[in-house]
Amino acid sequence: MRALRILLITAVILGGLFTIGDRLAVNYAESEAAERIAANQGLAAGSADVSIKGFPFLTQVMGKELDQVDVTLTGVEASAGGRKVRVTEMDAALKNVRLKNNFSTAVAASASGTARISYADLAKASGEDVTLGYGGNGKVKVTGSVELPVLGSVTRSVLSSVSVVGGETIRVRADKVPGEGIPGLEDRVRERTDFDRQVGGLPAGLKLTKVEATPEGLTVTVTGTDVVLAG
Repeated sequence: MRALRILLITAVILGGLFTIGDRLAVNYAESEAAERIAANQGLAAGSADVSIKGFPFLTQVMGKELDQVDVTLTGVEASAGGRKVRVTEMDAALKNVRLKNNFSTAVAASASGTARISYADLAKASGEDVTLGYGGNGKVKVTGSVELPVLGSVTRSVLSSVSVVGGETIRVRADKVPGEGIPGLEDRVRERTDFDRQVGGLPAGLKLTKVEATPEGLTVTVTGTDVVLAG
C-alpha cells in the first residue's frame, strides 16, 4: 500500500509539472503567434490576440497540427476598390491548423468569423461625399448632395440594402429614391449613394459570405479554407 501511495503521489506531481509546462509553452506560443500575425498583416504590436485551444498543447505541436486557434485582429486596413477601409475588429476561429516549414507557416483547414466596419470608415471608402449611418431594420442610411440645374444643391437621404457579391465585394444599393417629379434626380442621387467596394487585404483564404447592418456598423461574416495564419 505504501508503494502504491508513493506511485500515486509521484504521478500527481509529474502530471502537475507536465500541466504547468504545457501551459507555459502554450502561453509562449500564443504570444509569438500574435506577434507574427500582426507583422504579417502590417499591424502595430498588440493588434493581434491568439488563443490556442485543446489540451495537451505539446502533443499537438509534436503532431504539427493544432485543433483550434482563435484569432482577434484590430485595426486591419483592407483595400476596397483602390481605397483603404479600416476593419475595426475581426474575430476568427481556425480549425485543424497545420504547422509547416519548420513551424514558420501555419495553415488552417477551415475558418469562420466576423469582421466589423464602422459607418464612418465605410463612408471614407465609398468614393463619394456622403455620410452613412444605421437606418433601422437592417438598412443603411446614406445621405448625399447633388447639384441640379436651376435648383442648385439638393440633399437626399435614402435607405439602402447591403449585400455581398462574389465573396469579396460589399454592395450598397438604395431601395428607392424620392424623385418628386424632378427629371434626372434619382439617377444623380444614385450616383452618390449606390456603390460597390471590393474588399481585399484580409488574411489569405478568407472570403466575405454575409453582411448585416447594425447600429454599430456593418457586421461581415467571413469563412475560408486553407487560411494562412503566418508565413
